[in-house]
Amino acid sequence: MPHGAPLELTGVTVTYGPYDAVRDLDLRANAGEVLCVLGPSGCGKSTLLRAVAGLEPSRTGTIRLDDRQLDGLRPDQRDVGLMFQDHALFPHRTVADNVAFGPRMRGLDRRSVADRVDDALRLVDLTDLAGRRITELSGGEQQRVALARAVAPRPKLLMLDEPLGSLDRALQARLLDDLTRVFSELGTTVLHVTHDQQEALAVADRVAVMRAGRVEQLGSPDELWRGPRTAFVARFLGLEHVVRLTVRDGVADSPWGPLAVPGTRDGDHDVVLLPEALRVIDAGEPRRDDELAVTGRIVGRRFAGDHLRVTVDPGTGPTLTVPVWRGSVPEPGSDLELALDPQAARILEPETTTRSTR
Repeated sequence: MPHGAPLELTGVTVTYGPYDAVRDLDLRANAGEVLCVLGPSGCGKSTLLRAVAGLEPSRTGTIRLDDRQLDGLRPDQRDVGLMFQDHALFPHRTVADNVAFGPRMRGLDRRSVADRVDDALRLVDLTDLAGRRITELSGGEQQRVALARAVAPRPKLLMLDEPLGSLDRALQARLLDDLTRVFSELGTTVLHVTHDQQEALAVADRVAVMRAGRVEQLGSPDELWRGPRTAFVARFLGLEHVVRLTVRDGVADSPWGPLAVPGTRDGDHDVVLLPEALRVIDAGEPRRDDELAVTGRIVGRRFAGDHLRVTVDPGTGPTLTVPVWRGSVPEPGSDLELALDPQAARILEPETTTRSTR
């Protein structure tokens, strides 16, 4: 099985005509790390992956893998495995033939190729389907064949471009567990590109959130979730409550009342409320002295599996959405009392420029 190597990009710019798809980007993936590059369509994340693979030339900067400079090398000389979003499998060949493609291109002998194929198919739990044609497989099985083909050459770096993007939600959820297990067993360095924040947070050791060709923020899933730096990062991660507040003498004048946000300096700031900032106050339940009481009218309820997402209109400022995990929920039109914890609010940095992060 592969052993990971560090990947380092320094000052990398990739240009399409007058447009910089990737701009002066610095980024490092540590050996054996799963690094997810997360961002919306057009932010440059797939272009970044293609530049590392040698499929797009970089205009400036250097790309190094295991302290070996990749710039100028052909894709087959870079020791990287790439799994495309559309899988790019040979449809009328067998599963085993597809997985054997990479090891054969590297000139390995027949016995070594067979061993690589067996190892890769065992890793993705497809040994029993080795003789099937690709056209006879389900979408999830084809996804696993594509992953096996990418790892069969035992690259130092495995790269995946939106690997679950073409699958339905239910299948994505099941295959996320497969990806997590495979990454753990491989021990190789992984560069995983996606626009799905749940996917990134589930599989990554660290996540690089991209915007306009640069990395806006880099950190562990927990660091990003609990400490987004900008409103863009907060909203892209799915944090719903981002508001613009004016702070005087360390207290924010919020639509729901005075909010003493920790570490606040005076001025106008974007503030995000983390999910734990809001809770329903049950009848007779005490509220902490530093919590704000917010009463509003229920204007919506949405089923979310094991809980309901309840939207409350406090009458001043934006609506607030809170999870309700147990008990009965009043009907829309009823009043609901919430507690707002200022300790779970975060001041966000201005968004005047995006940043390149290492």
